[in-house]
Amino acid sequence: MARGTRRHHSSEAPSESPSSSSSPERPYEDDEFVMVQPNDSQSSLGVHGFRDMSVSRRNREPPLPPVNKLPSELLIGIFTKLSSPSDLRTCMLVSRTWAMHSSITNSISKSDSYFAYEDLIKRLNLGNLAGEVNDGTLHSVQSCKKIERLTLTNCQNLTDSGVSALVEGNDHLLALDVSGIHELTDATLLLVAQYCRRLQGLNVSSDSKITDISMSRIAAQCKHLKRLKLNECNLLTDLSVVALAEKCSNMLEIDLHKCALINDISVSTLLSRATHLRELRLAGCELITDEAFTVLTHSRQLDSLRILDLTSCERITDASVRKIIELAPRLRNLVLAKCRNITDVAVTSIARLGKNLHYVHLGHCGLITDKAILHLIKTCNRIRYIDLACCTRLTDESVQQLANLPKLRRIGLVKCQNITDRSILALAKARLGSSHGLLASNLERVHLSYCTHLTIKAIHTLLISCPKLTHLSLTGVPQFLREAGDLTRFCREAPREFTPNQRGVFCVFSNDGVKQLLHYLDEISNNDYLPRAPSNGGFYEDGPEDEEEDQQVAGMLGATAIHEDDPDAGADYDELIGEASDAGVDV
Repeated sequence: MARGTRRHHSSEAPSESPSSSSSPERPYEDDEFVMVQPNDSQSSLGVHGFRDMSVSRRNREPPLPPVNKLPSELLIGIFTKLSSPSDLRTCMLVSRTWAMHSSITNSISKSDSYFAYEDLIKRLNLGNLAGEVNDGTLHSVQSCKKIERLTLTNCQNLTDSGVSALVEGNDHLLALDVSGIHELTDATLLLVAQYCRRLQGLNVSSDSKITDISMSRIAAQCKHLKRLKLNECNLLTDLSVVALAEKCSNMLEIDLHKCALINDISVSTLLSRATHLRELRLAGCELITDEAFTVLTHSRQLDSLRILDLTSCERITDASVRKIIELAPRLRNLVLAKCRNITDVAVTSIARLGKNLHYVHLGHCGLITDKAILHLIKTCNRIRYIDLACCTRLTDESVQQLANLPKLRRIGLVKCQNITDRSILALAKARLGSSHGLLASNLERVHLSYCTHLTIKAIHTLLISCPKLTHLSLTGVPQFLREAGDLTRFCREAPREFTPNQRGVFCVFSNDGVKQLLHYLDEISNNDYLPRAPSNGGFYEDGPEDEEEDQQVAGMLGATAIHEDDPDAGADYDELIGEASDAGVDV
């Protein structure tokens, strides 16, 4: 289809790691140690912190003489030999790199300093400098043996040598994040098990070389573990998980995303022994069957379990869901995306969660019908997010009732091709408030890609009625792909991985793009939504860029499920990739 040239809004956004999990991020709690919190990005170094001393790529200095290209370990070794403050000052004036290494070395390694600076460093986060950190970089902080939270996320140039030197002898470490370090082996984790007995949180997510040898030792020695992320640790087997379940009785959260060798025994042992477990993520563990859940007895209630992710566990059936709901009646977030054997029977069981259910993902559960969804809505009226992508048997009847959910913020209807404008007008409908005044819709994100029967007029009504809307996906909706290109000029740029055919149907509006689309539709609404004649500047005048690129596109090659930082990645993935082939687009 011929398309007008669209103006793209582009901005940089952090890419999601493949270790991202599938359900929404839980609120911060005071006792959390593992996963990096927003305020953890700063080091507690007494100098200005690694971040402040980093060299911006955009403002990089001209090429330096060879002496300035010396490895970090050599520079630090040289600076430790300097005792004169004037000599150190002279070195710091050479370049930013020399200033960083000399100041850190001087602060930490001075034998006659008034304070023991190395003992004052409690948190060290080098994630923001991941590409510039190597084993030599860590030499200057190897004497810091009282670090409590060490974050080395995506520092791919690190090896066992650098990480082990920081860990060895540190009996204060509470949280360690080495996710994305592919060269890490059992050697480092064996040292963690030996020295870090107080460890409460560990993240080793990556396609790494970690095996049962080190993880079993971690289970035996680090008995205070509460939070564990082992995403894509493909060499781990049931031996490790069973050991963790039996010996770490305080476990609160465990993420086994794409641990391909994990079987039923791991899941049943975790659920029967980890009595305080709150989050269990098993996305992509394709060997799991009904037996993982049906063997559990009613004597072991899972009252603490709040989040369960079973994305792509295609062997489970309604029997598993029924048992899960019986044992975990206070589940809040349930992800069953791509559990294709799930039917109305399972949804009826989920409805028993009542007001506890806030988040449910049933994408690609193609056997579900309107009857089950209507029953779910009647009993679970506090749902905030629901994804029904590719539930092709659903009709307007379901969406019209979903629209009545008072707390609904996000809805995914990708490729629900039976829905029409009636559904959209229902979502746009104002509600009566407690004081009998009209309340605008609370919807923030709506995914409607490949809903081919929708019209521009209905979408315009939705935009008018949803002032909080920040994301609207209409990929593959014919009325938005007209040749004039006047509508798609406001949409987000398609991912680079897309083929020309995929780009031809891509239509996703985010942030400012949503506002600009509404403004334009307001202007042409009196002309039956015909394209407005171009002004002197044409259709495609420059405008403000989007403030942020959605993290789901940056991480589109990850799991189909919803990412931890943003609970809508699953819907975006479906609309961008999963449904492209069904719409006649090459993938």
